[in-house]
Formats: sequence, C-alpha cells, structure tokens
Amino acid sequence: MPDASANPDGGAGPAPASSGASSGPEAGPKSAPGPGRTPPAVPAGAGLGGTGSGPGKPQRPRPFGGGILMGRPFGVPVYVAPSWFLVAALITWVFGGQLDRVLPHLGGLRYLIALFFAVAFYASVLVHELAHTVAALRFKLPVRRIQLQFFGGVSEIEREAETPGREFVLAFVGPLLSLVLTGVFYAGMQAVEPGTVPGVLLAGLMVSNLIVAVFNILPGLPLDGGRMLRALIWKLSGRAMTGTVFAAWTGRALAIAVLIGLPLATHAGGFTQESLSGVDSLTDALLAAILAAIIWTGAGNSLRMARLREHLPDLRARTLTRRAVPVPSDTPLSEALRRANDAGARALVVVDGSGGPVSVVRETAIAGVPAHRRPWVAVATLAQDLKEGMRVPAELAGEELLEHLRATPATEYLVVEETGEVYGVLSTGDVERAFVAAMAKPSA
Repeated sequence: MPDASANPDGGAGPAPASSGASSGPEAGPKSAPGPGRTPPAVPAGAGLGGTGSGPGKPQRPRPFGGGILMGRPFGVPVYVAPSWFLVAALITWVFGGQLDRVLPHLGGLRYLIALFFAVAFYASVLVHELAHTVAALRFKLPVRRIQLQFFGGVSEIEREAETPGREFVLAFVGPLLSLVLTGVFYAGMQAVEPGTVPGVLLAGLMVSNLIVAVFNILPGLPLDGGRMLRALIWKLSGRAMTGTVFAAWTGRALAIAVLIGLPLATHAGGFTQESLSGVDSLTDALLAAILAAIIWTGAGNSLRMARLREHLPDLRARTLTRRAVPVPSDTPLSEALRRANDAGARALVVVDGSGGPVSVVRETAIAGVPAHRRPWVAVATLAQDLKEGMRVPAELAGEELLEHLRATPATEYLVVEETGEVYGVLSTGDVERAFVAAMAKPSA
C-alpha cells in the first residue's frame, strides 16, 4: 500500500485503501485491513506451546475466535482450531500402533486409549499456555485468547512486556510448567505397574511433555527460548530491537538446522524408527520441513512486529487527520465537495443547527455516487452517525491510538481537541497506510 503523504495542514495525502497480506508463524497469510477494519494485535506464536505479543498489522476481527470455544479460564477464552482434530487423529493412529506392539491384547480398544492420550497431551499443552497467560495477567498484559492448533498452542498477548526481566519470566514459565508436568508423569509411572495401560500412558505423556519443554526452550524466535534470548540481549544492550534482531536470526539458523538435522539424525540412528512411532524417512523430512517453516516464518514475523513497535509512537492522530469542513445535513453532495475543495479539506462533517457535529460523511459512500447524481444527494444520506468511541482525542498516538480505534470499528473518526473543538477526520485507510509505512522503515 502507498505511504500517506502529509499536507501542510496536517492531513494525510489521498490514496484509496488497498489490500495486502502478512503471514504469521502458524497460520497462512492474514488479509490486510479494508474500510471498517480496526487494528488488533497479531500473535507471533511458537508452535508446541508458545506466546505472542505486541501490536500487529490491522486485520478483520475474528468473531468465532478461530475454532471451538472450550472455556474461559482466568477470563481468557480457549479455542480449539479445526487443525487440532487432524493432529488428534494422527496421534491416535500412531500411538494406537505403539499400543498394539506393547499391549497386543487390547485389540480395537487401543485406539480409544490412544485418543485419550491425544486429549491428555493437548491438556498438557493447555497448561503450558495457561502458564504464559497467568504470567501475562500478573504483569497487567491483556491476553486475547489461547488457541490449541496443529503444532501445539499459542497465547495471544496483546502488548509487549515493559522490561527484559518480565519478558524472560513470561517466556520461561511455559517450558517450566512442561518440565514440571514431565516430573509429575514420571512420579506417576513409579506408582503403577510397568507394561500396563496406565504405565504406557504416563510414559507417553512424560516423554511428550519433555519434548514440548526442550523444543520450546531452543534459543530462537518465535520459540520461548528465543524470547528468553531476546530478553537477555535486551538487558545487555539496553535495546529491545537489538535483542529481537539477534534472536530472530538465531531462530532462522535454528530453522535451517531443524530442516537438515532432523532427517540426518534419524538416518544416523539418533532416533530409531520405533522411537519415532514407525514413521518413515519421507515423513521425517516432511515433519522437519513443517517445523522449519514455522520457526523461519515466526522469526520473520517477530522482526516485522518489532520494527512496527519501534515506529509505533510515530503514528499520531493529529498528523494522520484530514482537514474537514462542516456542512448542514441537507447540503447537496456536489456543494459540500465544492466547499471542501475551496478550503483545501478532504473530509466532510455533518453538523446540526447549532454547529455541533452529528455524523461523518463516509469516503467510500462519496466514491459510490456518480458525478451527475451528486447535486441531488444530501450529505446526510452518506454519513455515519457519531457513536460513542468515534470521537478521537487529537493527542492520541501509538498503541493508545490503536486501542481506541480497536474498541469502536469504523471507517472514519472525528478527531477533537481537548476543548471539544473539531480538529478533523481520521480515516481508517490512512491508518492502514501509516502501518505499512512504519513496517517498511529501517530500524534506528
């Protein structure tokens, strides 16, 4: 999308809203915002249990939360994505095959037990995510949701930790809880008979939680270990961006190592076929490619979000606002546009008899009226009434501005001074273009 050019009166240069895409670490491309969309945060998750934080590119709010709502522990909604059912079926099939070798007398019952294992494993992942969530809430960081999906889960934390110490704790608690669960399941194994169904289930859960902990503690974004590394570099350098760049490139190196090293380790005998549940080398290579893609994409996404956060304070309502002219509700559109052109303005505000603003004329509605019809169309028919939240203080900037827009989705907002005087109109399209421009700027 094109950048917004500033005019002498502080308004943003004209350009129609366009669309683009940004990719997250675990999902495909997200659609860029269009008119009426507001900017929620975009997560940078970490596969087998991870966190994501910070403001991101505007995108359409997801009304269904990305899956089936399972509950609201600590007030945070937990969703199960459709992709979970695919991996649950895969785990059931693979673990069922293991049970057939260890406990052949189970017969078809082994798949019911394997399904129980799949659900128990993802319950462990949920505990991992809840650890991140509780830490975030403890630090007064809002958490939008937890989602369980194909390669684990992600906690969507809407703001970044304020200090490297908090960032480290926020990332560390997830793997820590997975290690605690590993110990709990190991202790449970000591209390049951080996070679029984409970013994096999507890052993599987112990190993799977150990894998989750070890995988997530690897030092590269977007994994929890990468966030811990980022916090350490942030503390040593004094700059969060330096830590992000270092941890993100470490994450990309880790992605290459996973892509090459996992298949090589399998063939070299580091993992036997049985320990990998009987999967063949092609499956090993596919798994390595998927994991590498998740890590590489997540690292890149972390860099983009960090660049955006660095330039976020530059997004100010006052500098993005278009100059507006007041017009009565029955003014013909052609006359209102003439007045705006004469005044060098690029927005229209409908006022009542006493001159108070009552609505904002929508830019997209103006574009939809042919020139020959404009003398017979009143501006009031093209305006959006000012609802609560559509009045934006001119001094709002950065994340506070985004939070305000997110709370009340609209295409245009009325920008007002502290005295209540109208300053102008803020267009969502101009905010979108400012987002893209901020992400494109090089880091300081």
